[in-house]
Amino acid sequence: MVTRPNPLKKDQSHVKITRKTSFGQWFSPINMKLFEDQVKSKELDYYTKKLTTESFLKLLFFAQLQEVESLHALGDCLFDNELQKGIDLESISISQLSRRLNGLNPDLFQRLFLDLVAQIHAKTHYTKLVMPLKIIDSSTLPLNLTNHKWAKFRKTKAGVKLHLRLVFMEKGESYPEKVVITTAKEHDRGQLEIMVDDKECMYVFDRGYLDYERFDRMTDDGYFFLSRLRKNAVEREVYNFKLPDDSAVLSDQMVLIDTTQNHVENYFRPFKGIGFKRK
Repeated sequence: MVTRPNPLKKDQSHVKITRKTSFGQWFSPINMKLFEDQVKSKELDYYTKKLTTESFLKLLFFAQLQEVESLHALGDCLFDNELQKGIDLESISISQLSRRLNGLNPDLFQRLFLDLVAQIHAKTHYTKLVMPLKIIDSSTLPLNLTNHKWAKFRKTKAGVKLHLRLVFMEKGESYPEKVVITTAKEHDRGQLEIMVDDKECMYVFDRGYLDYERFDRMTDDGYFFLSRLRKNAVEREVYNFKLPDDSAVLSDQMVLIDTTQNHVENYFRPFKGIGFKRK
């Protein structure tokens, strides 16, 4: 016989699931009118008797925040009385959870996400004291090749790639602002045209997004960005900035960049510092 540990049991002191506390706080930023309109227009609860969209979304919130590892573990969590009260559901089978997850229209999540981002923008747009920092990065999510042949990117693997734009503002505040999902075989640099659209911020991304021709256009268009250079980049020094003796920056220059394939027209400013590699 195989038994599964109860995910709630390992740390009961941190799991306080009540309708007036956790779920109320998790749902409070959500525009419930938008949510209800989406559920109705997309008929997400059509013929649904037990696991409504609202209950399922609460269950997904719980699974994400408690780092529940699987649908089996999520089903086990429903033995907790407080969780049952919080989502108005006493029990659910794994097959029901799986069917609900597979059948839920992802447009609902997109609409809720965009609305939440709009709420943040409305509250922060006129209070920016410093230029916000926007980090662009991607994560590859593996998929089963047998069931997802459309997402094949290696001989024995399938997957999708999630491109995320994360905003860092003053006082340590941060929030995800934009998400783009592609197949895993799509190259990162092809997403810069989509992810870079704000001239009042500083973008930071890694070498996967390097495209010197696009960098030239971004510079001409007035965008600010920071990235690592490729090892084969040839720098032609134009100006060397003077640094104070106690500076953590080892070198700060204005250069032209040449590669074996491209010649960059604009000046760029690479620098080296203590504790990090060349930028």
